[in-house]
Amino acid sequence: MVQVTTPRPPDTGNRRWLVTGCCGFIGTNFVRMLLADPQGPAILNLDCLTYAGRRENLAEFESNPRYHFSLGDIGNAEAVETAFASFRPHAVVHFAAESHVDRSIGDASQFIHTNVGGTQILLDAARRHSVERFLQVSTDEVYGSLGPTGSFREDSPMAPNSPYAASKAGGDLLARAAGKTHGLPVIITRGSNNYGPYQFPEKLIPLAIANASADRTIPLYGTGLNVRNWIHVEDHCRGIVAALERGEPGRVYNLGGADEVANLDLLEQLLSIMGKSTTLIRRVADRPGHDMRYSLDSTRAHQELGWRPRIRLSEGMAATVEWYQRNAAWLEKAHDTSFQDYYRQQYESRLAGEGKPVTAKA
Repeated sequence: MVQVTTPRPPDTGNRRWLVTGCCGFIGTNFVRMLLADPQGPAILNLDCLTYAGRRENLAEFESNPRYHFSLGDIGNAEAVETAFASFRPHAVVHFAAESHVDRSIGDASQFIHTNVGGTQILLDAARRHSVERFLQVSTDEVYGSLGPTGSFREDSPMAPNSPYAASKAGGDLLARAAGKTHGLPVIITRGSNNYGPYQFPEKLIPLAIANASADRTIPLYGTGLNVRNWIHVEDHCRGIVAALERGEPGRVYNLGGADEVANLDLLEQLLSIMGKSTTLIRRVADRPGHDMRYSLDSTRAHQELGWRPRIRLSEGMAATVEWYQRNAAWLEKAHDTSFQDYYRQQYESRLAGEGKPVTAKA
């Protein structure tokens, strides 16, 4: 059984937010942003430290009286109850999730455990402890795939195409049901593709930066014409705070970036920033059920929350490249044996069969 040791709430008068999964990519950036504000809340980070969770991301704050870390699995009801009873949070921000589509295709079981079962356990605890707000952090992938035009609105039907997306849709529906059935003040945000510091290198941008830095080939699924709506993690985190503080319970808020880019174009821009040749890009066999295009209409967040993204992709990518170059040791540590085994299984056979350099768009 996972042991959770949680301090009593600090007597600072600050709000108290229980935030799950803060040692992952978006959670790390979220906590760092909150702690930079002297008027921000006290935070309990409940995290089970999966392969993509790095406690050292926030180690510098462990002496900060507003930050507390507890090792615990949200799929463990006893661990969750201990955290709630000890910290007595006013609000919950739920980041903790298995999030990599490719891994969900190989084995969906952990995605169901965390993204569905863990979400329900958190919702139950939040009801028992009468939290004032529960924010479910979700994804544009729950909507499925778009054609060449149009954007998903909050009332668009959910039509997930990957086990990952289906598990997040399940968590969203459970959150909605907790609001409708039990009156829990639930808010759901759905962000577009995130990028920025501290992202685990299984995802496209940090994987490309790591491989290009070492002059290794960069795998690109299929034609590379799949389009994604990109948002810098800082903009996403600001949107989550805006939704938690100003959003209407029971509402969904799309938080989309300003830039839609095909994967091939994205890699070409990234390599240009790094001064590397596009011949490093190698097409590999497409993954099953690969969504063609995501696009979010974020009008509701603009109008109701007063939120808009500030960082354009060209600026954000340059800053992201610089961060990974300055933090080469962080990136190298992520490339441990287990990641190398995953990478070989996921890409090397495909590269051997179809790994021709990309010289022109398909």
